[in-house]
Amino acid sequence: MEIAHFIFGIFGNATALFLFLSPIITFRRVIRNKTTEDFSGVPYNMTLLNCLLSAWYGLPFVSPNNLLVSTINGIGVFIEAIYVLIFLIYAPRKTRARMFGLLALVCSVFAGVALISMLALHGNSRKLLCGSAATIFSICMYASPLSIMRLVIKTKSVEFMPFFLSLFVFLCGTSWFIYGLLGRDPFVIVPNGCGSTLGAVQLILYVIYRKNKGEKGDGADAGSSAEAMEMGRVQPSPGNSGETPVKRKTNQHAANEQLTE
Repeated sequence: MEIAHFIFGIFGNATALFLFLSPIITFRRVIRNKTTEDFSGVPYNMTLLNCLLSAWYGLPFVSPNNLLVSTINGIGVFIEAIYVLIFLIYAPRKTRARMFGLLALVCSVFAGVALISMLALHGNSRKLLCGSAATIFSICMYASPLSIMRLVIKTKSVEFMPFFLSLFVFLCGTSWFIYGLLGRDPFVIVPNGCGSTLGAVQLILYVIYRKNKGEKGDGADAGSSAEAMEMGRVQPSPGNSGETPVKRKTNQHAANEQLTE
C-alpha cells in the first residue's frame, strides 16, 4: 500500500508539473502580442493560492507523510508567480489594478492561514485548518475554468480551452485523488475528485467541439459581446474602422469570388 501511495504521488508530481507548464503557449502569445487581450488572470492567481496552501499543508509539522504534496506545490508557486508577473506587465491598466488587488488578497489569505496555524493551533487542529483551507481553494482552482466551459458551449468553439490544459487537469486530479484514497486523506481526496470530474467534462466538450477550433460560426456571432468572450478575443486595432481581421478576410474573399465570376 505504501509503495502504491508513493508511486501515485510521483505520478501526481509529474502530471501536476505538466499542468503548471501547460499555459506556456498562452503566455508566449501574450508576450508576442504585448497584451493579455481578454484572457482572465483569475485562474493563475487561484492556482498560486492553491499551491501556497497545499505546499504548507504538506509540510511534516502540519501533515505527516505528505511531503510529495509540498514538493510539487512549491515548484508550482514559483511557476505561477511568473505567470502572474507576466500578466501584470501586459494587462491593460484597469485589469492590472484588479489583478494587483486579487494578488494582495491571495497573499493575505495565505499569510493568515500560516500565522494562525503556527501561533494558535497544534496537532490535529492545525492539520484541520490548513487542510480545509487547501481543500476550499483547490476546488476554486479546479472550478476557475467553468467560465471557459460556458464560453465553449455558447460559441461552440474550443479556441480558448487548450486541449493539453484540460488533459492534465484530468490526469492530475485523478492521480492525486487515488493518492488521497491510498493515504486515507480527505483533504486530498475531495478537491482532486472534483478536479478529475471537471477535467473529464472539459475533455468531453473538447471532443464534441474540436472541429470548430478557431472558427467563427453562428455561435461565435452570438457570443461576440465582451461578456461572452471572457477568456479571450482579439480586439480591433485603431484605424481598422471597427473591422476585425476575420471580417476583412471574409470581405476580401467575397470580392475575389465576384472577380472570378
